Amino acid sequence: MKQANVYYKSQLAGVLTENDEGYEFCYLPAYLSSGSAKPVSLTLPLQEDIFKSSVLFPFFDGLIPEGWLLDIAIRDMDISILDRMSLLLLCCKDCIGAVSIEPIQGKEVDNV
Repeated sequence: MKQANVYYKSQLAGVLTENDEGYEFCYLPAYLSSGSAKPVSLTLPLQEDIFKSSVLFPFFDGLIPEGWLLDIAIRDMDISILDRMSLLLLCCKDCIGAVSIEPIQGKEVDNV
């Protein structure tokens, strides 16, 4: 199982999990109750219920770099292009936009 903290403008917003059934994303109660809570994506509106998907949510998949930058990550870290969660954990700590992803200690990919 791999897990990552999802930040919105440096504020911890939720947790993304990859497990045997697929992927889950949930907003943290503290984030939902804050007055400044905004959805990380229009496809993931603010709610207490857990979002579930058999594939990585398109919003998060879209954060993974493409082209030559993706080629470098795959080559240097020996990660399969099909291992989307590992690529997300490796490449998206400081990505363009308001959302960033950080591996939860002890839950990240072995070679990250």
